Order: sequence, then structure tokens, then C-alpha cells
Amino acid sequence: MNLILAVSGATGAHAADLLLEKSPWPVSLIASEWGRNVYERECGDFARLTARADKVFEDTDLGAQVASGSTPSVGMVILPCSTNTLAKVAHGVADSLITRAAHCHLKEGRKLVLCVRESPWTLIDLNNAATLAAAGGVIMPLSPPFYQTIGRDPQSVTMSELLGLFVDRVLAVLGHPSPTRWEGGC
Repeated sequence: MNLILAVSGATGAHAADLLLEKSPWPVSLIASEWGRNVYERECGDFARLTARADKVFEDTDLGAQVASGSTPSVGMVILPCSTNTLAKVAHGVADSLITRAAHCHLKEGRKLVLCVRESPWTLIDLNNAATLAAAGGVIMPLSPPFYQTIGRDPQSVTMSELLGLFVDRVLAVLGHPSPTRWEGGC
């Protein structure tokens, strides 16, 4: 079983690096044109990301195996996810491999996690998120679990560490136990 990672054109591309690094499953990667563009602006050469993926698919290849509901996976994560991609998936617009694979995950009842990284949200974005959640998708705005750093000097916490903690939470949603937990809970 593999994990499908899609990178769309929103900021926060370093989190995709961390997901590839931390995933206990082989990862199939899809990136939109803008996802590649943003990745290169934020992280450098896109080849760095593709080199770590087990398989790489072009977003224009709607005939790729991950576009079929008969291809098993542990789930699909769109990280980062633009509100444009959120809107397309919420309304069944399967005009790219990313949106087609997402549609297949919904129709097959598999985990689909959208890590939306745009802010503020409009009422349209909120309604799209609600529509997708009602269809079985998981909306995880790219918001790090700041509670994991309670008691530490904020100046000592790096962006990479915060995004890594967020990625741990995403992997936990897919069934992989998180290595960190909030210690102040019940």
C-alpha cells in the first residue's frame, strides 16, 4: 500500500518534503504546474522532491494508475492544498490527476486529507470545506500544533520543526501513530 501525495499551488511546500521524509509508506507524488512553481520558489529544485518519491506522476496524466479506484492506497494527502484545488475536489471537478485521484478516494471511502494553506478564507472556501467534509474528506488547514512546543522559548522553535509536528498529525490521521503527544492532556 502506498500513500499518494499531491502538491498544489499554495505556500507551505516544505511540509511536502517532511511528509516524504516521515512517511512509513512508499509515496506516489503528483504536483500541479503551480505546485512545482511554488515548491521551487520556497525550497529550490523540484528534482529534490521527486528524487525521494517512489513514483512520480504528471498532473496531466489522467490515465495514471492512481486515477483509478481499483488502485489501493492508505490514503491521499494534498499538501499544500490551494483553495482552488479545494473547490474543484469539493464540486467533483476531476480535470487533473490530482482532482481525479482525490475523487477516487472519496468514492472508494478512502482517507483524503486536504491541508489547505490559504488565509483568510472566504465564505465560499468555508462552504467548499464543509461540502468536502460532508463527502468524507478531512480538512486540515496547514496550522502547526503549537501546543507541542509549550514551555519552550519560542525563539528556539524552527519553522521546520513546527511543520514536522503538523506532518506527524497528518500521518496520524492516516493511521500511523504520532511520535509526539500533548503531555498536558487528561
